[in-house]
Amino acid sequence: MSTALSDLTGRARLRDSAIEAFAAQGFDVSLRAIAERAQVTAGLVRHHFGSKEALRAECDTTVLERYRHLKEDSMDASPQQVFSHLPSSREGGVLIMYILRSVREGASAGMQFTEQLIDEALNLLNQSVSRGLIVPSRNEPARARFLILQTLGALVLHFALNPPQDPEDFTAVMQDYYTQVSLPTLELFSEGLFTSPAYLNEYLAAESADISPAGSAGTV
Repeated sequence: MSTALSDLTGRARLRDSAIEAFAAQGFDVSLRAIAERAQVTAGLVRHHFGSKEALRAECDTTVLERYRHLKEDSMDASPQQVFSHLPSSREGGVLIMYILRSVREGASAGMQFTEQLIDEALNLLNQSVSRGLIVPSRNEPARARFLILQTLGALVLHFALNPPQDPEDFTAVMQDYYTQVSLPTLELFSEGLFTSPAYLNEYLAAESADISPAGSAGTV
């Protein structure tokens, strides 16, 4: 993570070690393996967290906080600053792999985590619209859900087709993913896809009673 493990409290070291262990090996990794990564005894994990479920819940909260901070920092940075840091971001690789494991798991914890990601995305979209960084949507919650589900689906398929050679090398994971997705994502977000609004206009005409104007998002 961004802070050296040796500089953190025992509880924080265990939490960050667990985040990395879950990201690299999945949520079946043992408490003993997490303790070994943090260079403490397994008993200390239970002392601080009580159970693996409680440890997972705190890891989820921390990953979501770091995801939000990473996005907010990107909004405050220039494009040059973003691209000088993002491609080799080890923290970004940890977040990607942790999110991937959570989505793949598909259990209640993974489903809850996905809903929390959608809530975070909605908050970030609202901030971006208010700051004039992106155009508004006619249905902001629907856009947030679509973007997260689309991103997560692409993430799962990317790593199914291109499993990392070393899941522990989070920097390489980030570099590979960045190389694959950055250009098409930026093209779509910046330039759009269709050359005509005909499909959108037809849809809006059919659904006009339920859709309110979105301002510049509907301006061509």
